[in-house]
Amino acid sequence: MDNTTKNNDDAQRRRRRRPQPAERANSNGAPDGAKTTIGASNRGKQSAGRAGDARKQASKPAPKGAPRGRLRVIPLGGVGEVGKNCTVVEYENDLILMDVGAKFPEDDQLGIDLIVPDVSYVRERERNLRGILITHGHEDHIGGLPFIILQLKPKEPIPVYGPALALGLLEAKMREYRLEKHVEFRPFQQGQRISLGKLSAEFIHVTHSIPDTNAIAVHSPVGTIIDTADFKFDPTPIMGKPTNERRLRKLGEQGVLALFSDTVRVESEGSTPSERVVYDTMRRVIERSKGQVIIATFASNISRLKMALDAAKRSGRKVAVAGRSMEQSSRVAQELEYLDPEPGLLISLEEALRLPAEKRLLVVTGSQGEPAAALARIAMGGHPKVRVARGDVVIISATPIPGNEETVTRTIDNLFRRGCEVVYSAIERGVHVSGHAGRDELKRMIELVKPKFVVPIHGEFRHMALYRELARSAGIPPDRVFFPEIGGVLEFTADKLVAKGRVKAGSVLVDRPGERDGGQVILRSPDTLTDDGIIIASVVLRRETGEIIAGPDLIGRSLRPDLTPQRLDAAEDELRKVMSRQKKGEVEPSFYARRMKESVAKSLYRNTKSRPLILPVLTKV
Repeated sequence: MDNTTKNNDDAQRRRRRRPQPAERANSNGAPDGAKTTIGASNRGKQSAGRAGDARKQASKPAPKGAPRGRLRVIPLGGVGEVGKNCTVVEYENDLILMDVGAKFPEDDQLGIDLIVPDVSYVRERERNLRGILITHGHEDHIGGLPFIILQLKPKEPIPVYGPALALGLLEAKMREYRLEKHVEFRPFQQGQRISLGKLSAEFIHVTHSIPDTNAIAVHSPVGTIIDTADFKFDPTPIMGKPTNERRLRKLGEQGVLALFSDTVRVESEGSTPSERVVYDTMRRVIERSKGQVIIATFASNISRLKMALDAAKRSGRKVAVAGRSMEQSSRVAQELEYLDPEPGLLISLEEALRLPAEKRLLVVTGSQGEPAAALARIAMGGHPKVRVARGDVVIISATPIPGNEETVTRTIDNLFRRGCEVVYSAIERGVHVSGHAGRDELKRMIELVKPKFVVPIHGEFRHMALYRELARSAGIPPDRVFFPEIGGVLEFTADKLVAKGRVKAGSVLVDRPGERDGGQVILRSPDTLTDDGIIIASVVLRRETGEIIAGPDLIGRSLRPDLTPQRLDAAEDELRKVMSRQKKGEVEPSFYARRMKESVAKSLYRNTKSRPLILPVLTKV
């Protein structure tokens, strides 16, 4: 069975390929290049390893590092926004990256598949990069790694340190993009301090909604800083142990220069409920359900998959997963023994769909309404295998990330239109609890580590502003709370923190034109956005039915000469046929936008081999 069979050879290969952590030697720098394309024919060349002759390296010009005796911290993402968490920590000629996250596009960014940090600053200092440190396996902390590697273009493998689950998910992701030769995964051991030049780092276990989440303490000659990662103080986690408060307290007693803290739930009083609440609610809903049950959650949320397996076993159901990323996460979690379902409990989707509806439970991707994910396609009646009907129950075990509220709401509406019951946090609070700390827990973290300075991260501006007031109530003077900016340099001495200007930073757009599952990927920075041209695909649809009222029309700008009006007309005709075949019903813009983009991109690439940026514009009347 596809979803349950463990590939022993694969697991053994994974273990063999993960050497023990070691200090990374200097490398040669990296070439420039703002736009990068990868595909089946563009594989990374085998690297020779980072160790080299010290005298040979000493003869090469050293890239510019941080000022002597200063510790610099530069957020490249994850501040003033939720997603694409990524932070540079730099001391003289030693530099590390903490997390390499991605961000989903918002409702007004149709045509964009993913957003990742611009790492130009790191690319210019790639020789100084000692390693990448990963706090945990959620996409907003690991999802950008393939595209960051494409920006860096390293000549030798980059060490990536982190928990085994996160590294397992990353290894699968890097193999998918054929970039695994450019990184070297090194799982850490609890209590181990990793040497990174004049910097060193240790991982401290914290609880979150995914197992194996860790705060990171970075030790430098100037002092120790702590990045909390996403955290809460969960006394009864479903997987793993409670937060290692003892080590956090010890670090506080030894002296912490600065605390970089998660802030996204600072608006919530008290403490965040335990993950155990979700399990109890999920089990209750499943046991009373008379038909098929579908649970939508993040693909990397292994804890929720474990809950589903346990609840299904108690209610006499079999479990299957749907969605490419969910299948991949499930496979990795089994290989690494985070999940160990009894034989016959976790089966393939095809087997599950042959069972009576009341005997199956499906765990799917798409809790954020992503148009290409399983749940949105099920809601639109466009999934090739899964259908829902009256008597079925859909549990959405997540809350919308800021910016995704409208998309999630439309997906829920479409599920109700198909006659099924939808259980989501607005009507059943226990179906999801946050993985982030409430106000009492944020204050508790400050009291444990007793920092000289605090820097709010992982939140929008209002979260950071509210955190400043909370920090003051915990005894931190307002002049010791610093608001970071993307690209803003925070420079530390042993007793001082000052803002020191900005570096080049921002967003890089990930474009997968015409390929829903894998295939060619183009990175587009603001500087190169129009290099391949832009095509605006517009259409006017009847809101209630999806019937085409006007269009589709293609308007091109800065196109290559071979993209003639005749070829645009041919692409228009193909798009019209694709849209006329869509099932009738309420228009879901992101779903239609995805289909429009795929159709136009496929037609143009087949005829001209060009990859312009395609921006769908839908008007509903």
